[in-house]
Amino acid sequence: MFRNILVPVDFTLKNEAALSTALDLARKAEGSVPTDPVKVTLLHVIETIEHVEFEEMADFYRGLETRAAAKLYGLEERCKEGLVPVYHDIVCGKRAETIVRYAEEREVDLIVLSSHQVDRDHPALSVGAISYRIAIVARCPVLLVK
Repeated sequence: MFRNILVPVDFTLKNEAALSTALDLARKAEGSVPTDPVKVTLLHVIETIEHVEFEEMADFYRGLETRAAAKLYGLEERCKEGLVPVYHDIVCGKRAETIVRYAEEREVDLIVLSSHQVDRDHPALSVGAISYRIAIVARCPVLLVK
């Protein structure tokens, strides 16, 4: 059963389904092994600007981090009613690569991501989607929620 669940969030409405699914899975897993607690981590990745030194944009990134933290605290508070420990983290980097690396470093059991509907007439257009790239590269299971 999954004990360490990661939910990357970008604060769009489509994240609601992924978050709800992750919390449901965590609640179901919580009772299965009482000595091994389940946790859900909300992760927000601040996309860095390519070819610009981080230090040049440090004030800009700090502002984004402050706004993201406020939103994450709000999500975390909403989730506390579910009785599953919910944490959050904010990191900077390229979204797909950073999420995969974060999951590996923290031994995440499952990544729950929101995903958009694939256009059946043009499925190749979805290959560049962040959720698709994470699902292909991640070493742990990935659940895409539409």
